[in-house]
Amino acid sequence: MKTYSRLLKHLFTTTVSGKRAFPPATLKQIEVSIAAGEKLHHAEVRLIVEHSLAATAVLHHTTSRQRAIELFSQYRIWDTEENCGILIYVNLADRKVEIIPDRAIANLVSQNDWHAVCRTMTHGFAQGKFHDSAIAALTQLNVLLQSQFPADATHPNQLPNSPIVL
Repeated sequence: MKTYSRLLKHLFTTTVSGKRAFPPATLKQIEVSIAAGEKLHHAEVRLIVEHSLAATAVLHHTTSRQRAIELFSQYRIWDTEENCGILIYVNLADRKVEIIPDRAIANLVSQNDWHAVCRTMTHGFAQGKFHDSAIAALTQLNVLLQSQFPADATHPNQLPNSPIVL
């Protein structure tokens, strides 16, 4: 029964849902927030929003975490000079946010801190505040990364700052 209800959620969460939650102005502000944050820390942040998984993925019990790891690889977020890529993955149908950090950052930030950033987003998303909660979570993430992985003048931008909507 659980698989069936999850499948229905994914079938009925469409690209229109994604565009409504993340309109162009929100996507632009996310890009600006990522770029501003990367001036404060060494991490390279990518945000990917996916409205739903394919039916086959749901039927194979693919979790949001598994999908995030797949996208981390597919979009080569691991391919940074200092192993400092971070994926923030948003699955609208599952109402899940996953953060996948690369090796250099994974050990610097506690699981509790990652979960706090995810909670900022999911709590706001539950209230329909996609714009505000995404920007608040990015601000929270940037402060956290600045304290653990501060930038210096030599840090090049290695990954695009624009969010990806699948």
